[in-house]
Amino acid sequence: MCREFISYLGVGVVSENAAVKVDVVIVGGGPSGSTVGTLLKKYRPDLEVVILEKEKFPREHVGESQLPAIGPILDEMGVWEKVEEANFPIKIGGTYRWGTSKELWAFEFLPLSKFKDEARPAQFKGQRVFTAFQVERARYDKILLDHAREMGVEVYEETMVRNVDAAGSEIKSITTQDGTRYEAKHFVDCSGYAGVLRKALGVKIDVPSKLKNMAVWDYWDNADWAIEVGVGGTRVEVLSISAGWIWFIPLGPTRTSIGYICPVEHYKKMSMKPEELYQHAIAQEPRVQELIKNAKQDGEVRTTHDWSYVSEKMVGDNWFLTGESAGFADPILAGGMTLAHSSAREVAYIILADFEESKEITWLKKRYEETQTRRIRQYIRFADYWYFANGQFTDLEDLTKEIAASEGLKMNSKEAFRWLSLGGFTDEDFFLPGLGGLDLVAVKEVARRLSKDTDSELEWELTKFNTFKLNLTGAKKETMPLYNGGEIHKIEAYRRGNKLLPAIGQFKIVMELIAKHSDITQFMQVAEAHLRNADKHINSSVTLQQCVATLEMMLVDGWVNGKYNPKRPRITVDFTGGKTDQGIRDIPDELRVHYHDGIPEAASETPSEAASEK
Repeated sequence: MCREFISYLGVGVVSENAAVKVDVVIVGGGPSGSTVGTLLKKYRPDLEVVILEKEKFPREHVGESQLPAIGPILDEMGVWEKVEEANFPIKIGGTYRWGTSKELWAFEFLPLSKFKDEARPAQFKGQRVFTAFQVERARYDKILLDHAREMGVEVYEETMVRNVDAAGSEIKSITTQDGTRYEAKHFVDCSGYAGVLRKALGVKIDVPSKLKNMAVWDYWDNADWAIEVGVGGTRVEVLSISAGWIWFIPLGPTRTSIGYICPVEHYKKMSMKPEELYQHAIAQEPRVQELIKNAKQDGEVRTTHDWSYVSEKMVGDNWFLTGESAGFADPILAGGMTLAHSSAREVAYIILADFEESKEITWLKKRYEETQTRRIRQYIRFADYWYFANGQFTDLEDLTKEIAASEGLKMNSKEAFRWLSLGGFTDEDFFLPGLGGLDLVAVKEVARRLSKDTDSELEWELTKFNTFKLNLTGAKKETMPLYNGGEIHKIEAYRRGNKLLPAIGQFKIVMELIAKHSDITQFMQVAEAHLRNADKHINSSVTLQQCVATLEMMLVDGWVNGKYNPKRPRITVDFTGGKTDQGIRDIPDELRVHYHDGIPEAASETPSEAASEK
């Protein structure tokens, strides 16, 4: 295929009738588009794949904070090393001021005490499997797009789609602004919120949340990091103020993204220009003020609205929606990039299967649409809970009450966790239960910290019992797609209503262990030995924690029945911190703390001390 030949038929005149025929056309060259294109060319180098991108890269884009689920996808794409070489900060977790207490708390993907100093660039193994990146999107997106080009994808930047010729649920062709017309077997909309193909096809979106926020942000040079872990590791800062929250995301040794999110109605009520609103917000947060006292602001405040939505349709006869074209969830959970990369990866696999003449395409498309819809809605559901349960939003009490009333929510931690579980904990990762980028242990702890009850400890259902039995009564056996190594495998799963139990990963381990060891003491002993032998390079306490969380989820969802035998001991569960430095924990309000091999050095003054000296 040669677009240049078609474009210059005659004397510099584009032929409107001639069509460039390719295998796949991808609209949008962001992370979703690069992921689809790269994986298609990796596993089928013979395919003709085109990316049409309206901008010239590099270009700025919000959405810099990632989750660990992206790492394996970058590794599969063959681009993880390039991203690592860019020296983006390693995201260890987040620091929060959120919930019913004004005290700071932290969540870490891997406990700081277990994170060892390691030279960079490093490899995607060991402790780095549990971490993520904080990326400057201008550089990150260009790295990915250039990599797709190197893989053989034909990339056309500064190329806008002018027309989409569709009939029913099929796209016949698309035409760019220079008159080039493309025909393809598959079209993929990776154009983000713009939804170029989505809008042209008339696909509607559903807005399931009452949250209608806006973001204002800018970039700063030479801001200090609140915490530095090993070589290039840190935590993002998510800090509540009276009418919204501030993000503080280091993007490199000298570059930091600082933004403010609030309801659009609050912005209108304040009658401020975006720059004035931005400065007003930062002035309310001493911690951020202290970190930027020697920094320089770019001075170009950006704005965007960021309310959540879900596309009512994500697949057609020959088209797919991925990433933000398919849906968007409030950025409090930093899930946007994960949803973008994961949905794009699945679309690439389905297209590959179609070129292999698979007879399962209809089934695969249905599964993709169902799973992606549930993932986005569950992120939205979790984000709603974060907002309504945040006691720091003193100026937004009416909004948070409205959110709670619309969903029938209560502030009790146990009831909140059960409400969150209604959306399911298995659609995000078939191997491990979780929600919003957090594993089940973290979800439980968040529910406790954001509740108004007085529970000092996290309640675990499994601590009430000591014998367990698998319960598949009323469940229907079905199959789920597993995407691996360029091929799609079928895995067994059980469904009861909207609850899904995949027979893979931690779920399969727990199912097999319960069948042989119904007593909880024996279960724990065998599980610990099994996990330690299975993965010696991964910390066994982390995987045991996941195993226990999986049993808890299966118990809460009714996949396991529990009984109490007074002659047998029960177990206690504590993953909330303490000496193990594990899970979510309270932290002191200190700044410029440096950790070396998991050991903190002396911190500088606190924000309150700095303020008192001024």
